[in-house]
Amino acid sequence: MEAINTALVGFGSSARIYNAPFIHASPRFNLTKVVERHHKHSKEVYPYVQVVRSLDELLEDPSVQLVVITTPNTLHYTQAKQALEAGKHVIVEKPFTINSKEADELIDLAHSKELLLSVFQNRRWDGDFLTVKDIIEKGFLGRLVELESHFEVFRNYLRPGAWREEPEPGSGVLYDLGPHLIDQALVLFGLPKEITAFIEIQRDNAQTDDRFKLMMHYENLRVTLMAGLLAREAGPRYLLHGTQGSFIKYGLDPQEEALKKGKSPLEPDWGVESSDRWGKLNSTLQGLHVEGTIETHVGNHQGYYDDIYDAIVNKREPAVKPVHARNIIRVIELAMESSKRKCTVEFLE
Repeated sequence: MEAINTALVGFGSSARIYNAPFIHASPRFNLTKVVERHHKHSKEVYPYVQVVRSLDELLEDPSVQLVVITTPNTLHYTQAKQALEAGKHVIVEKPFTINSKEADELIDLAHSKELLLSVFQNRRWDGDFLTVKDIIEKGFLGRLVELESHFEVFRNYLRPGAWREEPEPGSGVLYDLGPHLIDQALVLFGLPKEITAFIEIQRDNAQTDDRFKLMMHYENLRVTLMAGLLAREAGPRYLLHGTQGSFIKYGLDPQEEALKKGKSPLEPDWGVESSDRWGKLNSTLQGLHVEGTIETHVGNHQGYYDDIYDAIVNKREPAVKPVHARNIIRVIELAMESSKRKCTVEFLE
């Protein structure tokens, strides 16, 4: 199959930093069009693209095969539905939708049209997550009893005009950073039995949540997910405890910072983490006490788009299935219920 003609809807940070570089870098995709209502910023970076002013105009083009939606969260459902009804394969930036009912409707529509539908859960291809997954699968810690996953940064100010700061459905840090952490937990352990959550507003004059602590309860295992915007001294990215030992890892995957600096995924040593940020293992392996660092796997978010191409060509489900993204939204819904009621809630699909 030839390269897939691909279009971006929107050219904010999601498209510019996180999606377009991987589409552009891959010979499997042709970035042909970008929807920008008022500007032509995409053409400054990718001179070969055609800028159109509306999704309607984009969908009139029969040559466009894949539509990547990177607009504000409140538009995801309607725009994904419109693109699917026009016969296009669709990738939606996380979060998938505002609620699970919308997610279910899109899943049914994509199935009826025999079209690919996926959500950009790129952090499954973070090097540190791949390392943690390997450690768990190989039993380096014995039986795992507790995992903490943190995504904490420091931004004590409000960003004027930013839609994520507005008190609208789908705004706030739970919908922004939560899908990354929840998706990784669901990949590792599946659906939880219960959920306990604390969702807060901590910054002065903020109108949307900027801190959450979400506990997912499994049989003999507790997973704690935490994100916030007032961590000037960030804690560990991952902390794992098992019956034989522990693993602790500091620092975020280097790909995001590289992308923000305008680096290309095609550059040498892409996704390679410096040794000073490798995680520390302290455990017992085959009767021997082992203490030292574990080299972080090489991360590569390009793996998401490689899988999308293969899924379209071979007419199979992608690695990030829409039902996975739907379950993330269901966890978020139950987390909000738990926080509001100040209690632990049963996970109900």
